[in-house]
Amino acid sequence: MDRQRMETKKNNYYNNSNNVVGVVSNNKKPLEWLNEPYYLLHFLAFFAYFILRSSAAQFLSPHSARHLLHREIQAVLAFALLTAYKLVRVETWEAFVSDSLFFAKVFLVAISLIMDYHLAMWYMVVFSVMYILTQQPAFEGLGNAIKLTPLQLETLLTEGNASKFWLVEFRASCSSDYTRTSRCFPELSITYSNKHLSFGTIDLGLFPNVAEKFGISLSGMGQLPTYILFENATEVTRFPEWGFEPKVSHPTVTKRLLCQHFELDRRLLEYVHGR
Repeated sequence: MDRQRMETKKNNYYNNSNNVVGVVSNNKKPLEWLNEPYYLLHFLAFFAYFILRSSAAQFLSPHSARHLLHREIQAVLAFALLTAYKLVRVETWEAFVSDSLFFAKVFLVAISLIMDYHLAMWYMVVFSVMYILTQQPAFEGLGNAIKLTPLQLETLLTEGNASKFWLVEFRASCSSDYTRTSRCFPELSITYSNKHLSFGTIDLGLFPNVAEKFGISLSGMGQLPTYILFENATEVTRFPEWGFEPKVSHPTVTKRLLCQHFELDRRLLEYVHGR
């Protein structure tokens, strides 16, 4: 009976998590995202196209105008198909938004090239500057995870009355991989945290010196985020594994992958049965 309840709970959890529509934090106002430079600049860049398009319409020949409109319709349909595919495939809102904006920028440059190659060059410069100066915001929620300093982590791991297991996320907010998956760890902590298993996060952007202590390479940010499971101050396992080369691609971090790698279902069942 307990196992059936666990399976039902897990299936409902994954089904709800895979739907990224409406996953935006409840405490966000509808237009609060415009306060972020990353989203604001993208909005202004896309909105500028409509202004430029209206201004250029009077200078286009009827044939050129029809050709441009035809290509715009094709671009919109292709964009809709790609975003619909990503809506089903990706697990987090941040990843969906990142991919959608990338597709939009590619199509916008392509359409601008049909109108005027100078406009296309201008958009490429603008998007390059935006990439350098701005960064997509990561998910800010912590769930049941605790934001830790290295000293706090060491204290918690060595205390006898602390949780038997600690799953710790070592992250850096400047990592694009972390931004895309930043929602996974907090949501896992809500489902699986208990008296035997606790969740914590350490920002290596604030404490870069601790990376070497735990065998994490910061070169290229290819190993971030890194997840390490501790049992009574001893490392049990980690993801990515030891010896992982940052130049080698690894599976995308998802809640299902982390759950399977660290056997979170089994550990929760053991806690429920009092083992």
